[in-house]
Amino acid sequence: MTYKVAAFYRFVKLTDIPSLRAEVREFCLINHIVGTILLAPEGINGTIAGLPDDLDKAIDYLDSVLGLRQGELKFSSAAEQPFMRMKVRPKKEIITMRQPEADPTARTGIEVTPEQWNDLINDPEVLLIDTRNDYETSIGIFKGAVDPNIRHFSQFPDFVAKHLDPAKHKKVAMFCTGGIRCEKASSYMLNQGFETVYQLKGGILRYLENIPQDQSLWDGACFVFDGRLALEHGLEESEQSDAIRESREYRNL
Repeated sequence: MTYKVAAFYRFVKLTDIPSLRAEVREFCLINHIVGTILLAPEGINGTIAGLPDDLDKAIDYLDSVLGLRQGELKFSSAAEQPFMRMKVRPKKEIITMRQPEADPTARTGIEVTPEQWNDLINDPEVLLIDTRNDYETSIGIFKGAVDPNIRHFSQFPDFVAKHLDPAKHKKVAMFCTGGIRCEKASSYMLNQGFETVYQLKGGILRYLENIPQDQSLWDGACFVFDGRLALEHGLEESEQSDAIRESREYRNL
């Protein structure tokens, strides 16, 4: 049996989150959908899974209620159900940064498609930065990227303040798992005076899905927050997944 997995986010103003949470949770439970959905005043973020027909029905529902397809949406598959239960959680932010000026509904960086990405990051004038956490960067990263060595995304502004300079770093390119962290990070950096900020559209997952391995500048696997743990090119589960499950770092997440 093959399960269909959807990872998505959309920055959109939401109100009456308690009622919306109850409605979304009920729909998912009735249709045998499991995973995690976060709801906040700034939007929706989630990864869910189910049998293909059930999952498609859930995405149609979320699109009708929240315009999900106007955001970022990507699909993959799993041989086993990657989640144990359905969680719909109200949050202050769908990706925590604690910087009110980082508002993706106002402005974000320049989106670069996976097909354009290699040319961009091969430009010596571009500083390439990974916005993910240290346990993610440890199993895979783009060649030549700066690893900020942060434990939580909320530490990213401190990294920017200590190591980056708008006067020196004229072109900055950033990437993350699915794109959501770059939305916040690019908005933040533009508000800090950085001139030109790029972001990988659809994140690492879109790149691994679209770019053949023999053309890829990605090194390693991509950590994902479900039972598969790590994916490689073609969004196939990585051999590193078992090692991650046994690691002390993973058990302490």
